Amino acid sequence: MKTLAIEPLTRESFAPFGDVIELDGAKQIPINLGTTTRYHDLANVDVTDDGGRTLVNLFRGQPRVLPFEVRMMERHPLGSQAFIPLNDKPYLVVVAPVGELDESQIRAFVTSGWQGVNYAKGVWHHPLLSLGDVSDFIVIDRGGEGVNLNELDLRESLWLTEEALSVVV
Repeated sequence: MKTLAIEPLTRESFAPFGDVIELDGAKQIPINLGTTTRYHDLANVDVTDDGGRTLVNLFRGQPRVLPFEVRMMERHPLGSQAFIPLNDKPYLVVVAPVGELDESQIRAFVTSGWQGVNYAKGVWHHPLLSLGDVSDFIVIDRGGEGVNLNELDLRESLWLTEEALSVVV
């Protein structure tokens, strides 16, 4: 059984794959006569290729149980895809760089709960991996003509385990 190491999600470690959406370190602008703080420009939403338009969705993720077998990856070649959690529950993120899928480059991250991710256009990723409880996410992605989903089965499954998660939590 090939176990995938799980890393804590940080802006630096996730930069090759897109943006971490979090308040820490974000530009803050007071608005509405000082009654509201705007956390400004948290992600690069990139959805306009081939006439695409922005979609705002709610995804309700069913919890995954560890150990979990990663058997496939997907990518969206025409636009980015952002996941913004609506609750403070950690979830797992499994990614690989843009281009032909190189299974040796697959990485796994665990969020702190409130952190979101914005997968850059063409980044390989596993579908939503909620942990513990049903979790809701606002998802911003691309709508429009064109094929914006590619899926590939892995040659060899990778496993996400409780032991690998406990190393970083």
